[in-house]
Amino acid sequence: MATAAAASLYSSVKPSITHVVFDMDGLLLDTEIFYSEVQEKILARFGKTFDWSLKPKLMGRKAIESAKIFVEEMGIADQLTPEGFLEEREGMLQHMFPDCKEMPGVKRLITHLHANGVPMAVATGSHKRHFALKTQNHGNIFAMMHHVVTGDDPEVKKGKPSPDCFLVAARRFETNVDPSNVLVFEDAPVGVAAAKNAGMYVVMVPDPKLDASYQKDADEVLTSLLDFNPSNWGLPPFQDAKN
Repeated sequence: MATAAAASLYSSVKPSITHVVFDMDGLLLDTEIFYSEVQEKILARFGKTFDWSLKPKLMGRKAIESAKIFVEEMGIADQLTPEGFLEEREGMLQHMFPDCKEMPGVKRLITHLHANGVPMAVATGSHKRHFALKTQNHGNIFAMMHHVVTGDDPEVKKGKPSPDCFLVAARRFETNVDPSNVLVFEDAPVGVAAAKNAGMYVVMVPDPKLDASYQKDADEVLTSLLDFNPSNWGLPPFQDAKN
């Protein structure tokens, strides 16, 4: 499905998209399920259960920022510090990340863009160490990226919804890229906000449980990357069927 903003866009002039930037967690790789599972286990010690309405506030942010929100919103800040939460979470996640799967349509889209010479990058809130764990079995996909910007990159001063990560990603392409020529793919509301704050277009592929009110700022909203039509954005069209 497309938002009203996207419908208006398509009826007028197509944007001149020359470069693409992808978020990673929940967009390229199915890792969000691991975060939810670990959070449930930690909260169980305090007799609490995770409220999914909190999820949109956590997704896409730097680790310490989401940890602060988590312990405060769940009412356990007096029992567990954000740093303590991250340390405990880390111990469980490092064994889970290598098993993460690609989201539907990822390989098809990235292979297609690469074959047609569209420069791509990743801009993720994940730190380098977690990035390595998550991508170790998906090297063929990430090898097609021009570069990767992680959450602990020294040039990324602030996490999403700040535009830092996307602006850094744009600067690191071989040519000087105007933000208005960049299309970002995101699943998180703060990621969409970061892309818009950077002056870029953004396609959102949200979790199906995410309330529609969090989707209004995206230029296009899809249920899956399999539904993406490159032609809508002035990009080379697919020549094959969905897979």
